[in-house]
Amino acid sequence: MAEGLESYTREQLIELLEITAKDLIAIDGTWFQSLEREQGMDTAMEHDRNAWKRFVPSEARRLRTFLDLDEHSGLEGLAKALPLRCTSLANEWEIVWEEDGSLVFRITNCRVQNARARKGMEFHPCKSVGILEYGEFARALDDRLRCECVSCFPDITDETCNCAWRFWMEK
Repeated sequence: MAEGLESYTREQLIELLEITAKDLIAIDGTWFQSLEREQGMDTAMEHDRNAWKRFVPSEARRLRTFLDLDEHSGLEGLAKALPLRCTSLANEWEIVWEEDGSLVFRITNCRVQNARARKGMEFHPCKSVGILEYGEFARALDDRLRCECVSCFPDITDETCNCAWRFWMEK
């Protein structure tokens, strides 16, 4: 399926992976903006949530297989998988371990919001999509994982990042 890739260097393959991740974010934004223009933000957001709800479990399963994680890999497995998500590969992010043992995943430089700002558009109100996206991803990796929004547009509580998501193990 990936015929010809063996002729590229490791550095070229990493660059290609980053390009592909950026392309995925771009096509996602392109269809979203088309729907937003034609039918409004509410309809576009409904379709965005539906698309991510269908996509995220399969993304999690593929990454679990790739990383050889068992179905109860916990926060440690999540910390390995989150950086490999297509959205993570296209953005700048960090993982912070909290004193209580929870994990916070922060997008510190978001391509979607940057692109909308460049175009003079309002920010994408991504919190409702993010709650579904990050929560479903975590649960698909390990059904004991839970997620909550720390900060995400339109409810920004942390000005040092575009969004932040806290994960913990349900007891």
